[in-house]
Amino acid sequence: MPEKKRILIVDDDTEIRDLLEFDISSSGYFTDTASDGMEGLNKALNNKYDLILLDVMMPKMNGFDVCKNIRQAKINVPILMLTAKGTIGDKTSGFDSGADDYLVKPFDIQEVLETVILNKKIKLTPTEFEILYCLLQHFNKPVTLATLLEEVWGYGSDEDVRMLRVHMGALRNKIETDSKNPKYLHTVTNVGYKLTPFGE
Repeated sequence: MPEKKRILIVDDDTEIRDLLEFDISSSGYFTDTASDGMEGLNKALNNKYDLILLDVMMPKMNGFDVCKNIRQAKINVPILMLTAKGTIGDKTSGFDSGADDYLVKPFDIQEVLETVILNKKIKLTPTEFEILYCLLQHFNKPVTLATLLEEVWGYGSDEDVRMLRVHMGALRNKIETDSKNPKYLHTVTNVGYKLTPFGE
């Protein structure tokens, strides 16, 4: 079996930290947590992670400084900042410190997952966005062709399955590095499709 992806969650807000830990770990990923900046930095420097979710306003060390120290240590792990500080200046500080992306609280867990997947700027058509959003509602679980047709187009028809497959192929070409060997958008034989937000 492939090794589980490891996600570090650094946030002094117990409710948010627990929510993220529950949603991510229940999706089959290993989660580690830290409740202040210094603890988060120590864990980031001494363990290998596939992603770090990092708050900004924390005791002992703020997220900007944590991020700077991680980058100074030449650790290239993706860092997604989750914070209530939403001004342009705050976002600029986040990116300047080495963050890969930035989400402002309050956020929806689907928004976090979508950002993790789409960690590059791409342009989706409205239909492609609806397909991706539908799959995000059921991430890591197979979604039937009938469900996708119903939720995206409002009806189900076997004749439209080919149209759905065309849109899915276009979506794969935009999201996947190698569309023939997808990490995120998987075909489930005789069922439909499955989205794995952190890759497989």
